[in-house]
Amino acid sequence: MLLAIDLSNTGIKFGLYNGREIRARWRVATVRDKTADEYAMLLQNLCQHHGFTLTEIDASIISSVVPPLTPVMQDLARQYLHHEAIVVSHATLHQPRLLVDNPWETGTDRLLSVLAARAIYRVPAIIIQFGTATSFDVASPEGDFLGGVIAPGLGISAEALARSASRLYQVEWKAPATVLGKNTAHTMQSGIVYGHAAMVEGIVARLRREMPGGADAVVIAHGGLANIVAGATEIIDIFAPNMILDGLERAYEIVQAGLER
Repeated sequence: MLLAIDLSNTGIKFGLYNGREIRARWRVATVRDKTADEYAMLLQNLCQHHGFTLTEIDASIISSVVPPLTPVMQDLARQYLHHEAIVVSHATLHQPRLLVDNPWETGTDRLLSVLAARAIYRVPAIIIQFGTATSFDVASPEGDFLGGVIAPGLGISAEALARSASRLYQVEWKAPATVLGKNTAHTMQSGIVYGHAAMVEGIVARLRREMPGGADAVVIAHGGLANIVAGATEIIDIFAPNMILDGLERAYEIVQAGLER
């Protein structure tokens, strides 16, 4: 089986694949000072809980936007899974084409989201990742990466509001029943969630006008906070919780096909 690992700033996702079928999926907090041994024990416990063993994993592929943890996961694969993990980068994966000013600046998660959109859903597409940041990735009708937008995430916005305004406080991140608030918590929730949803709607509308085939672009959402915003807007066509993991599985197929030539 293939182990797909998505390293992001706030969470690490593990996906266990048998072919293109995802057999198990786990998300744990990103802890930068954990060792390969500690993550290996965590992965072993997760596998055992779902009836799998580490010996069943014969390949690994990694996407990382947390450089200090990349070698940790490589060590995990080397010491406990007994193989060299593939680390996705512009050097290992030559598609989709990155039609931007500085391709090397593009995070591998963005590359994989466009790859997954092209391979599993359809293009043109606007792919929105709701995480630490809210990022928009634009895929052309040919499946190329055209660029995008990066905005502060819902969590960053909510925490900044509570921290910077002395009479406000942390509230649960959920969409209230009405936009019009009747108490402090309600008004903050409305501003945080519906305000973020309005930002998303506005950026999607502008992207549609600027990108080729924008009127036909499908809007795909993924990321840890996607379900919160998805309930506050009708702009999202597809909710794809395994977007990056599925992109990693397809990337593995591409890399393997290249090695077999």
